[in-house]
Amino acid sequence: MPNNLPTPLLDGRRATRDRRNLGWAAAGLSAAGMIAALTVAPADAVQGQAQRLMYLHVPAAWTAYLAFFAVLVSSGAYLIWSDPRWDRAARAAAEVGLGATVITFAVGTFWGRATWGVWWAWDPRIVSTIALFLVYAAQVTVRGTEPKPHRGARRAAWLGAAGFVMVPVVHFSVVWWRSLHQQATVLAPSASPPIDTVMLATLLLCVAACTVTAGWLFLRRLAVLELRAGVRAPAKRTVGAGRP
Repeated sequence: MPNNLPTPLLDGRRATRDRRNLGWAAAGLSAAGMIAALTVAPADAVQGQAQRLMYLHVPAAWTAYLAFFAVLVSSGAYLIWSDPRWDRAARAAAEVGLGATVITFAVGTFWGRATWGVWWAWDPRIVSTIALFLVYAAQVTVRGTEPKPHRGARRAAWLGAAGFVMVPVVHFSVVWWRSLHQQATVLAPSASPPIDTVMLATLLLCVAACTVTAGWLFLRRLAVLELRAGVRAPAKRTVGAGRP
């Protein structure tokens, strides 16, 4: 008999294996990154120990950008094919991105207090980051405002696709406007980035840890959303024993 149940975006067994492997990789990389950030990387000559917050602040921001790019791709796919699997992927990615944005903002607040002497400043990057958060918070919640799920999903897809314009606004805000934030360090247009080699290696390790952790969280959340939607993996076709 044909299976009329909705199918998952990823193969069930493979997704379970990927979640498990990513979970172990995320735990290992996070532990290594924490040790390197707290004990291996030297303290900054100007900011002192407060600079160590960079090893969570910057990777969290990168993870938010990456998650919102996944929202853009998934939302575009939903607008083209109207496949609810892509809507679930967009929602899972948006929720991961929102969590990463909260971490970015929270850690940045403590870092700003230590270096600028204030908890809050009307800084272009801070304000644009809040705007970015609100756009994707709306992307997640707009589904519940429509009685028809497909209409809510379509509105969320438009928000997810259009909202990505805020990512370059946040990233380049320190270039376009006067800001308390420093401009790019690792991606600075120079032959060698103005950062200590050990600091750079530690930062890249922490970026890898946050990226893998985000991938694991995305797969976990996607599995939950598919379970709520009644998604079941399609049964494998088998050949009867009596058939040649």
